[in-house]
Amino acid sequence: MQARELKIPGAFEFTPSVFPDDRGMFVSPFQERAFTEAVGHGLRLGQTNHSRSRRGVVRGVHYADVPPGQSKYVHCPHGRLLDVLVDIRVGSPTFGSWDAVELSSEAFNAVYVPEGIGHALMALEDGSVTSYLCSEGYNPKAERGIHPLSLDLPWPADVTPLLSPKDDAAPTLEEAEAAGLLPSYEDCTAWYASLRG
Repeated sequence: MQARELKIPGAFEFTPSVFPDDRGMFVSPFQERAFTEAVGHGLRLGQTNHSRSRRGVVRGVHYADVPPGQSKYVHCPHGRLLDVLVDIRVGSPTFGSWDAVELSSEAFNAVYVPEGIGHALMALEDGSVTSYLCSEGYNPKAERGIHPLSLDLPWPADVTPLLSPKDDAAPTLEEAEAAGLLPSYEDCTAWYASLRG
């Protein structure tokens, strides 16, 4: 398992070895030892999520109030996804910056999204599947969003974005900041320190 830190410190791409043979293939998309060595703490598992999307579906930009927030370990067991992370932590040295990784059922790579980081994805093929390991269960009172088309994110020009009504009604980053809805970098870094013990 290879780990690569993304442009947003604390966020990682993980790429496992894939073992094909005449029967099919075997892969281990999440490996605790590799995860802990890269991130500095284990992944608490509060919930798993699974979604299937047609081409162009955008989910996000989503995040949750910190603490405790909700970290995610995301991979694509079928199809292709463009996975995007946005630093929305007020006071962060990389506030407003983003990074993107293409996830696929060829590479079985995954991204780790720390608490307080905005997360979005776009399905690049019909029937693309997303599998999420989440540190916390769904808490509707703490769930937040940023409109995914209000930011200068690398959505492919040849794919028409399809948004849910909830995501389409989400505020811009500036509106969310003005309303006090964004996590603070100070609260997030304190939370990360508590996870590392």
